[in-house]
Amino acid sequence: MLNEAREAPAAVARQLTHNDREYNDFGAYLRARNPGSILTVARGSSDHAAHFMAYLIMARLGRLVTSLPMSLVTLYQSQIQCAGLVSMAFSQSGQSPDLVAPMRFFSAGGACTAAFVNDPNSPLAQASQWVFPLHAGAETSVAATKSFITQLVAGARVVAAWQQDLALHAALSALPGTLSRAANADWSLAVDALRKVDRLFVIGRGTGLPVAMEAALKFKETCGIQAEAFSGAEVKHGPMALIDEGYPLLVFAPRGPAQAGLIALADEMRGRGAQVLLAAPHGTPGANLPVIDADSVELDPISVIQSFYPMVEALARARSMNPDQPRHLAKVTRTH
Repeated sequence: MLNEAREAPAAVARQLTHNDREYNDFGAYLRARNPGSILTVARGSSDHAAHFMAYLIMARLGRLVTSLPMSLVTLYQSQIQCAGLVSMAFSQSGQSPDLVAPMRFFSAGGACTAAFVNDPNSPLAQASQWVFPLHAGAETSVAATKSFITQLVAGARVVAAWQQDLALHAALSALPGTLSRAANADWSLAVDALRKVDRLFVIGRGTGLPVAMEAALKFKETCGIQAEAFSGAEVKHGPMALIDEGYPLLVFAPRGPAQAGLIALADEMRGRGAQVLLAAPHGTPGANLPVIDADSVELDPISVIQSFYPMVEALARARSMNPDQPRHLAKVTRTH
């Protein structure tokens, strides 16, 4: 897991040297088609990556994006209307039947279908009209790392191509260097703070929420910690009742419109006695985990998760767990 997490900057650099024409053509197609309905199809870490792209599309382009409950197709045989639909699937292996079946259904029904997948010869790729390889290289760790990061980058490339945004393109080009620095950021404080915890909230908002969701999943699968992800706004509803003296919170507060509210939340939670780990750029009041800024604010969450992965791998080992062999899990999950 650690080796593959550290390979992510090189994997991103590799991806960025491929498929420019395909992304540009897909962007032109989306501009011409002006889709009224956009679906994402994914599970687990891949669903978090799809959520990141969806947030960028909704925030920048004003198009609503829905995450498909796959059982609508695989179990309930819902005859979803395909006219004007764009369906985008995210997967490392491209093997799970409940991803492949909806994409076959949508392709057959006349929808536009695109797969962002590490295996371009997988059943998911074969079920889709557009295929965008992640170029992450072989990923054998059960816990996804570099494939997740390359999925985040692929989603941002779609948005940059759709909007013909040269500034976002340039920021993506500079991202491998940012990730190399982020992979070596010192998050050891979190290992010491979380070594003995059994529950945890991970807080983010906006484009930072998908990486908070990913972090919570990694705490569960590699460390055996009951971690839950919430937005900085949502946590103030029911979940707030759980926070008492010493309750651990990891708050992701990269730059952007959500940052001020997240910093204020971290301060409030410290006032309640919570143990707060605040991941934010250098100089941010209360920050104790460094975030390396990308060339675009919207890419900062990718830097955050790059720094997080080596930390959570070290935390698993500190808790006498093997992050390379999570209990009850396999690399390829085939759900129906």
